[in-house]
Amino acid sequence: MCGIIGVLGTHEVAPTLVEALKRLEYRGYDSAGIATVNNGVLDRRRAVGKLVNLSDLLVHQPLAGKSGIGHTRWATHGAPTISNAHPHQAGPVAVVHNGIIENFRELREELAGHGVSFITETDTETVALLTHHYMDQGADPATAANQTLDRLEGAFALAFLFSGEDDLMIAARKGSPLAIGHGEGEMYLGSDAIALAPLTNRITYLEEGDRAVLTRTSLVVIDDEGNEVTREKRTIQLDAARIDKGGHKHFMSKEIAEQPTVIAQALGHYLSGDGAIALPEPGIDFAGVDRLTMVACGTAYYACLSAKHWFEQIARMPVDVDVASEFRYREPPLPDRTAALFVSQSGETADTLAALRFCQGKAGSILSVVNVPESSIARESDLVLPIHAGVEVGVASTKAYSCQLTVLLILALKAAQDRGVIGPDEFADHVSALRGIPSVMSEALGIADNARRMGEKISQARDVLFLGRGQMFPLALEGALKLKEISYIHAEGYASGELKHGPIALVDQNVPIVVMAPRDRLFDKTVSNMQEVMARKGKVILISDARGIEEAGEGTFGTILMPTVQEVVSPILYAVPAQLLAYYTAIAKGTDVDQPRNLAKSVTVE
Repeated sequence: MCGIIGVLGTHEVAPTLVEALKRLEYRGYDSAGIATVNNGVLDRRRAVGKLVNLSDLLVHQPLAGKSGIGHTRWATHGAPTISNAHPHQAGPVAVVHNGIIENFRELREELAGHGVSFITETDTETVALLTHHYMDQGADPATAANQTLDRLEGAFALAFLFSGEDDLMIAARKGSPLAIGHGEGEMYLGSDAIALAPLTNRITYLEEGDRAVLTRTSLVVIDDEGNEVTREKRTIQLDAARIDKGGHKHFMSKEIAEQPTVIAQALGHYLSGDGAIALPEPGIDFAGVDRLTMVACGTAYYACLSAKHWFEQIARMPVDVDVASEFRYREPPLPDRTAALFVSQSGETADTLAALRFCQGKAGSILSVVNVPESSIARESDLVLPIHAGVEVGVASTKAYSCQLTVLLILALKAAQDRGVIGPDEFADHVSALRGIPSVMSEALGIADNARRMGEKISQARDVLFLGRGQMFPLALEGALKLKEISYIHAEGYASGELKHGPIALVDQNVPIVVMAPRDRLFDKTVSNMQEVMARKGKVILISDARGIEEAGEGTFGTILMPTVQEVVSPILYAVPAQLLAYYTAIAKGTDVDQPRNLAKSVTVE
């Protein structure tokens, strides 16, 4: 979850480190810090809270040096305090870390036996102290770092910096991503290419178990078997890694507004001019697949729930959907003709990656739907399906979610074709509906003023319920999650028909109930459930199309009018009101929209 940056430069690195950390702050913002080597002296600065606090500190306490490492933290072990902030330093070594060292307690006990004392609550301090211990025994910095790495269990990305060594940095990756950037007489490392994009467009991604020794002019990579290896140097697209708000107040607002554009881009990559579906190589033939297992976390999990409807109804394919953090512990049987599909915005989600590795050698094929084609999940999949959403900075996913839905629907249509269960006319109708989504989504963004008014009303509540049936049930779950994430209001999503089996006990005149109900084949049943709520004085906000609001809008607390679309694409379109309601509720409450408390964008720890 944390963000790491390292620079072996030819100029003062503190400003560069801080600027790179700004691009990584979506990974964590509990605290931040940098360490540099200047004239052989290792020193550091750390601050609690947002990165601006570190910037302010550096104004009053500058840090010189042309070699340095930096870190922005999402707290795991230990509260957000200056002493727990990274970099951690023990004598001549400083360390930054993303991940969890699972055996740090036994290592602490061992070090305590050598008279070593501890000043923090973190697992990372153990890494620095152990490296210092080995150096005290006579090991040089690189050897001491390797001895330490040999002892660590868990998932981590690590970077080491040493006093007296202004042209040396050690890096290691096990379970958490790490990328090396190549400059002209400079070398960089970062948690992802976003941090490195302003510095270089030449990137080497470390693979699982890799260790790297960096100087300004060289990179030596050692794999998990101790062999020196050459990793591919790739050229990244800098435009794809640009981060700015584009005139919007928040990244979330910008990313909501970008949805028509990025969905059109995704459609352009997967649909040819004549409407045929073109998947990346090596492709997949669903005629040889009997069952699909879908695994994801959070918002991506809800995208899978929507896709389950498409695969089962359109492609007539049995589908299981699992939360990644639970999946592998069940040890589910996976017959040879099962395809396993993993969905992750970052492609580095620790639980999803672990579930993928459980499926390797068991499932017939492994597919991934990701936004980062160079990510770990992508590299370990048989078929990678990029969603082409571009960089998403807001912690609450918006455009990545709608692009995930778009790609998953295309894949379901491909499965239906391969299995011979869809005729040409029905297929053409679905493709036509997909092609129309960018236009109707642009129209749907016009609900912003109404969503703002509804958000101001919702902001007064302590509890909110979201209801939906069929394809709208996953949207109810997603709407509730969005509201919880950024407004901190307790919200729950329910299948409309389940309301009377318990949750209706929560309904009174103080509880807003958001009902997502396009005028589809389940509309009448949803409205019946909605009437049950209104009979108990619940404040219903009905989100529907013109016909739905005409038939059922009377007596509601409020309505949000959506464009009319074919039922098959309604989950993509109805993501917009779910996002805007959450956004404007958070604005009304004055919470941090882009960086909500306790959360981080890329969840790289279990």
